[in-house]
Amino acid sequence: MKKIIGRFIVLIPAFLIQILWYLILLGFLEKYMALLIGILSALSIIFVLYLVSKKDEGSYKILWLILIMAQPILGAFLYICWGNKKTSRPLQKKLNDSRKNINIILEQSSEISESLKSVDKRASQTFEYIKKMTGFPIIKNTHTEYYPFGEGMFEDMCRELKKAQRFIFLEYFIVQEGIFWNTIVDILAEKVEQGVDVRVMYDDLGCISTYSASNVVKLMARKIKCIPFNPMVFVKASLNNRDHRKIMVIDGKIAFSGGINIADEYINQKERFGHWKDIGFKIIGKSVQSYTYMFIEFWNAFSPNKIPEKYLDNTLFEFEEKNDDGYVISYYDSPFYPEAVSNNLFIEILSQATEYVWFYTPYLMLGDALLDAFVRTAERGVDVRIIMPGIPDKKVIFKISRSYYKQLLESGVKIYEYSAGFVHAKACICDDKIASIGTVNLDYRSLFLHFECNSVFYNSKIVTDLKNDFQNTQKKCQECTLKDEKKGILNKIINAVLRLFAPLC
Repeated sequence: MKKIIGRFIVLIPAFLIQILWYLILLGFLEKYMALLIGILSALSIIFVLYLVSKKDEGSYKILWLILIMAQPILGAFLYICWGNKKTSRPLQKKLNDSRKNINIILEQSSEISESLKSVDKRASQTFEYIKKMTGFPIIKNTHTEYYPFGEGMFEDMCRELKKAQRFIFLEYFIVQEGIFWNTIVDILAEKVEQGVDVRVMYDDLGCISTYSASNVVKLMARKIKCIPFNPMVFVKASLNNRDHRKIMVIDGKIAFSGGINIADEYINQKERFGHWKDIGFKIIGKSVQSYTYMFIEFWNAFSPNKIPEKYLDNTLFEFEEKNDDGYVISYYDSPFYPEAVSNNLFIEILSQATEYVWFYTPYLMLGDALLDAFVRTAERGVDVRIIMPGIPDKKVIFKISRSYYKQLLESGVKIYEYSAGFVHAKACICDDKIASIGTVNLDYRSLFLHFECNSVFYNSKIVTDLKNDFQNTQKKCQECTLKDEKKGILNKIINAVLRLFAPLC
């Protein structure tokens, strides 16, 4: 709480300047108010027509349409400030400029693409779609380790960090001092003294209550470079676009990712909402270059201390180990892509499932297209399951998530709640062939507004590991049924209102 208050104290002058500017502008325009109201009303009609024709998520459009029709002037003003992606263009430009200045091009192998196509044409189409939308390559997978809990991943992270020789990159949505972070920092400081280039990037809004400028000063005193992503300086629309990614790269040889942030609840050293169930993975092989690229692009967008291109030199990513462990594509999703890649990925996976498709997610707020995909897949006889938390971290969000249960259950989707506590894992598995593991929740923010990272595996050992973990976790869950769902017109109205505002949560 102290950190939050401190952040808001810093933001108050900027916020007051913005309010003052609006008041001055309105005062100047007061004598033209009738004309201004007429212009804004006309613009509201144009906004409604624009939104109807715009290629966007249906539930998001409906929310803005209702607001603009109910309050034309206020609604149009709010849409200009907050609802339109164009207001995030300065952030988009920074990232685009950073990408343009990276001269190393990620190698795209047509041979690997053709190899996957010969094995499974339908799956290869999904992988090719991700490659086309994001620019990240399909790779022959070398080796992965799956972690069913944060504790095991933490131990392995420490072991691998101690072996670092050239560079260490960390990028996390949440960082908080405690056993997890302090142990990592001690290792990082030791590696800096040995000449290793260590850089840490955290999301400024994600860490609003856990990490602040004072923490950065202490980190930099130990010669560890550290910057925030998209720092909170002014109240602006791009604050919606958070860096929700979790990445640790060591020497370009090893990458860790998954749902696990660097805070003690993620390794069950601190109890919050019961037992904390999260998952992650370590990847070794050519795909580490994709995670290295992700970090460098974002770091160079916000730091004057640029990362040398030698860290992306292809020779760093040549591995003697040639294990054939299927295929993988590791990518990051962005609100600035022309399409919502991860949202479409899940629709793709659901559409090609013939036996089963199972999901881990802490939040369940689906757009129209993805909701329809879940329903249609279950209705054609596929075993569709979702594991959710039994103890929520945000009660309102949990209530909104549950508003989707009835429709999903009626179609045949099975929903389980983790009795022991909170599920923070984000993954799906399909037909013993495909697994997606990363940072993407099944909610509007993850699917449409945040920057996320994800790895999709085909015919890899990690698919079996994830399936076994899912089955073990399900044994600790309570299955939800239609009998549990509240009935009556009042509950239907409440659920409808909650789902209307889901895109804002």
